[in-house]
Amino acid sequence: MSTKSAKAELENIFNTHFEDFEKSLNGLSEKSTHEIRKSALDSLNHIGFPGNKHEEYKYTPLTRQLQKNFRFERFASTGKLKLEDLKDVPFYNENAHIVVLENGVVNTELSKVNGAQGLGIMPLKEAFKQNNEALANNFGRHLFAEKDAFAALNTAFAENGAYIHIERNTSVEKPIVLLYITTGSGELTYHPRNLIVAEENCEVNVIESFTSLNKGNAFINQSSEIVVEKNARFNYFKLQNESESTYHIDNTQVVQHRDSLFNAYTFTFDGALIRNNLNIALEEEHCEAHMYGLYLTHGKTHVDNHTVVDHKEPNSFSNEIYKGIVNDHSKGVFNGKIFVRQPAQKTNAFQSNKNILLSDNATVNTKPQLEIWADDVKCSHGCTTGQLDEESLFYLRSRGISLQKARNILLHAFASDVLEHVSISFLKEHVEYLIHKELD
Repeated sequence: MSTKSAKAELENIFNTHFEDFEKSLNGLSEKSTHEIRKSALDSLNHIGFPGNKHEEYKYTPLTRQLQKNFRFERFASTGKLKLEDLKDVPFYNENAHIVVLENGVVNTELSKVNGAQGLGIMPLKEAFKQNNEALANNFGRHLFAEKDAFAALNTAFAENGAYIHIERNTSVEKPIVLLYITTGSGELTYHPRNLIVAEENCEVNVIESFTSLNKGNAFINQSSEIVVEKNARFNYFKLQNESESTYHIDNTQVVQHRDSLFNAYTFTFDGALIRNNLNIALEEEHCEAHMYGLYLTHGKTHVDNHTVVDHKEPNSFSNEIYKGIVNDHSKGVFNGKIFVRQPAQKTNAFQSNKNILLSDNATVNTKPQLEIWADDVKCSHGCTTGQLDEESLFYLRSRGISLQKARNILLHAFASDVLEHVSISFLKEHVEYLIHKELD
């Protein structure tokens, strides 16, 4: 089947699914949020799924992979997850607010959200029913469905996921952990959607962790909108360690307001094909954004990180460091864009992508980009791809260290730039464990 035919077939399938989905909403189909869903479906039909010549998906043939591996006959079901299934799931027993999402649906019985003043956590579906004001003001307002087919697809089917609201002047002491667990057997598809609003002067840590318990192929198309209000401090962590038959697309749109700080950390270890789109809009002055990424891939895993930092107003700072260790026949892709608009004078923006290839069959495609319309700025970007430094290996070997040990020392040192910034001890320890497991 040609790529054009595959695109048309996928679009027809999801249009049919949307008709059934719309009927299941009952009275909720009359609310204003549903108009956003319908508009997103129109956008999907207009822009279509990306083909082989689509510049943004040039190295990640998602449409072909989805058409090859999925029939899309049904969406994932829930109700199979039991407490005993969580005994080996990372972070479930940590001192944190735990939100369990089974196939994208919040499982309230297994979640452990402790009452905290100024913090509201509920299933997105419940927030839709309540016609929540903050949700109505933000849902679909920041993630632009007309620009990306998978963002449009997620918005069209947005129903399940988490709604998190942190009131002004609230410091959330415990991390909020969203545990995404894929369960069941056979082919699964689901579209979780999150909305997180951190009001003025907030402090919060949010962790997203993805785990697979199912035996078949899974297609996860997730999107999140994160609003960081004036002088808020937001640390956001994403850990992807899924099955080798999981296809995961993630669109995260962050909006920052004056004097806010946003730190993003993305750790990717396993999955069939993973595409992360992380977009940060610095809407006002004196915003600060840091983006850290680490991907360790093996087998035939394909990881694609696309990032956008958009400086719109003066006196803001962004810093981005992504590192990859790519082995076997796996593939890494990095495309980072920095926009500096004409009003955004006095902007400082830095971007770096560095990769190490451990196999002759491993590949990396990297493309850092700067687009600057202002003249009083400090901006730089760069990328490197290569093998372990032979002189460093020789130096360690000459001190009596074995080749394997010397190799691991250098690789751990390479990854440390990203990991050293993680302040949550249980998360840092688990990521260190996964790094050792991958490299040793």
